[in-house]
Amino acid sequence: MSERARTQVSRRGFLAGTAAAAAATAVPAIGQAVAATPAAAAATASAGRPNILLIVTDDQPKHTDWAIQKTIGWIAGQGVKFTHGHVTTPLCAPSRSSVFSGRYAHNHGVRNNASAAALDQNTTVQRYLKQAGYRTGLFGKYLNSWKLADAPPHFEEFALLQPAYVDANWNVDGTVQTINGYTTNIIKNRTLAFLDKAATDDRPWFAYVTPYASHGPRTPEPKYAGTAVPEWNGRPSVTEDDRSDKPPYIQNATGTLADGRRIRAEQLRTLLSVDDAVQAFKDKLAALGQLENTLVIYIGDNGFGWADHGWTAKSVPYAPAHEVPFYLSWPAGGLGAGTVDDRIVANIDIAPTILDAAGISPDTPQDGSSLLTPYSRDHLLVEWWKQGTGADHNTWSSYVAKDEQYVEYYALHTDASGTVSGTGQVKFREYYDLAADPYQLTNKLHQATPAQERDLGIPALAAQLAADRTR
Repeated sequence: MSERARTQVSRRGFLAGTAAAAAATAVPAIGQAVAATPAAAAATASAGRPNILLIVTDDQPKHTDWAIQKTIGWIAGQGVKFTHGHVTTPLCAPSRSSVFSGRYAHNHGVRNNASAAALDQNTTVQRYLKQAGYRTGLFGKYLNSWKLADAPPHFEEFALLQPAYVDANWNVDGTVQTINGYTTNIIKNRTLAFLDKAATDDRPWFAYVTPYASHGPRTPEPKYAGTAVPEWNGRPSVTEDDRSDKPPYIQNATGTLADGRRIRAEQLRTLLSVDDAVQAFKDKLAALGQLENTLVIYIGDNGFGWADHGWTAKSVPYAPAHEVPFYLSWPAGGLGAGTVDDRIVANIDIAPTILDAAGISPDTPQDGSSLLTPYSRDHLLVEWWKQGTGADHNTWSSYVAKDEQYVEYYALHTDASGTVSGTGQVKFREYYDLAADPYQLTNKLHQATPAQERDLGIPALAAQLAADRTR
């Protein structure tokens, strides 16, 4: 990214250009941090603060552009496309908790899908926004293992989905009910109704919109059920012949190219309805006159394997599981030109970005950084925990850079509350030269000598990974 583009991405650069307008008002400018307290909210309510539209899809891997052309045309074409977007835990509830809190799973405590109760709701972006005077709404999936009858904290309005595609159960503002129809469309319509209220409610708003697509069983909307998708002949990681250098669970994986083609086609068809919804959001914002000053973020909660290394799921350290589509647009904040950003970015950066845009200083720790600043990392920690003691792959963590990746598997597991047990012994390791081997076909630690490990820089990588896991 050029220095000029980085300057545009900085909220502070935008603020300098709008200082005169802000000075003419009786409320703090966007650049002034506001305390996240109810008392401060009334004093800082201002049309100058951006609305926030956060769209989080389910199990959507990176290479799904064909299905979301309208989304890309709007949010990336009139904003920023992040080419190195990741999640820090490739599993639904931990990843979503990282979106809310800006923290790694080892810090927010939601290490598996059963441990949603471990999230400290005081650390969430919705808490900060609501207490700073934002109107808040949630439409769709919340957190795995969250009881449907329980209201999601800090959301003024909500239509909480018990995950399904058709005729699902919902909690709508405290009333549990069945609503017939295709859930992506129900989420769309509930969101549009929430946006419509901006015509009579001048508070800035935060809408968290999270359709079930493209999670299994990947049921398409009827009008898209027979839609032909572009042909796909796999990638080298799908047709990998020799997996003897991989951990045992990957050696035993049975996914085929045919499986990958089927999953991909099913995911793409479900995402066509998401694309329609996003277009409807854009049209509504334009009609309301709020398109310019709405910060829109789109991300998948994790990726998914299309039989890469035989794996047809998420939860693994390979790129298809943790690389995700990631787009951001905010024309009034200088992010409307359609730029490409090659920084390593992640779901932990979403909450800091939103709070930065809203001028809110968090009073709880965050691991991510605002994408509205020039901050750039050289690597990212990606981690995943095994739940229970059954036969499955081990807990792992990974150092992920653009050109290399180092992975350690441990004798560790979690219980339903997310509590960790085990010796922590390293059970298996992997190292990939991503510049020469982007599909992660050759684990250079397989049968490597100590000298070869030193040449690869493994001691330093292992030390950095150990530090990342405890910070």
